Amino acid sequence: MNETTLDLKGLKCPLPALKTRKALRRLASGDRLTVLTTDPMAEIDIPHLCREDGHTLLATEKTATGHSFLLAKGD
Repeated sequence: MNETTLDLKGLKCPLPALKTRKALRRLASGDRLTVLTTDPMAEIDIPHLCREDGHTLLATEKTATGHSFLLAKGD
């Protein structure tokens, strides 16, 4: 299992969700992706993307500047 971090701080909606989806496509099933964002909409968009595309949202954390999301790629 690989773990990757995607730093999307400074990007505005819809770019964090679009770039997260693109990054997940390059991963193997079960790989983990940490996404760092400053866009407040990501708190809604990233969990929605996971539900829509069949990925697992393992953790969400508020950070000093935004959010950190830990995702596991689905099948």
